[in-house]
Amino acid sequence: MIRQANCKINIGLDVLRRRPDGYHDLETVMFPVRGLYDVVEVAAAEHDVFRAEGLAIDCEAEDNLCMRAVRLMRERYGIGPVAVRLDKRVPFGAGLGGGSSDATAVICACNELFGLSLPEEELIECAARLGSDTAFFVRNTPQLCRGRGEVMEPAALDLTGFRLVIVKPEASVSTREAYAGVSPSVPEVPLAERLTRPVAEWQACVKNDFEPSVFAAHPEVRRAKVRLMEAGAVYASMSGSGSAVYGLFASEGGSEESLRRLSPYVFAL
Repeated sequence: MIRQANCKINIGLDVLRRRPDGYHDLETVMFPVRGLYDVVEVAAAEHDVFRAEGLAIDCEAEDNLCMRAVRLMRERYGIGPVAVRLDKRVPFGAGLGGGSSDATAVICACNELFGLSLPEEELIECAARLGSDTAFFVRNTPQLCRGRGEVMEPAALDLTGFRLVIVKPEASVSTREAYAGVSPSVPEVPLAERLTRPVAEWQACVKNDFEPSVFAAHPEVRRAKVRLMEAGAVYASMSGSGSAVYGLFASEGGSEESLRRLSPYVFAL
């Protein structure tokens, strides 16, 4: 069973408050990027096997989110052993949710492979146990996400006609580092209301609260955003906790060749 585990971008990210459990309440719109994905293959096997190819992953096999997803599904539903092959294409340490997407792909593949017929609500609950972004990938449509990211409602966000350029600087930013530098605050105007404005107005009001501290620690991330703006992006932002940044370009905003000089990751939305 082969799945394309696509990544996401965050459109706006407000870190509202630190919770008593140590997590943070946030509000963000997660938007799927179907053109950039890992390939995850899951098959029944005699014993658990994990094989990775493509981009080098930065953890041991047993710690990879894919195998954590396998163990979760076994603990909860008694699934048999599986072989997991991960063809890694989405940069990690980027705020694009690649690892979370891989884990959710494994959960959904096991659900189908072992005939569990779990409802969406249960798949979301399973995915949320593995991280803050994982639940989003069960629905994999634009979602306004609250809480740790697991409380979702559909976001009426249509970016048809825009082109998306994602730039991944050399720096990688861990989630721990990003949260250590953030200053939580509740904005006067909720994100959902700000996103009803035209995209051309977003730059002034749709922010990512991780940017100030990440930009200070990693100037190359700030420079990447500046390059996107100088190239004509209607809106540019860091995704998640970084370090990837992205720009939205109107259909007439630069040739395909000029955009690909900025990054190999150029997609029509």
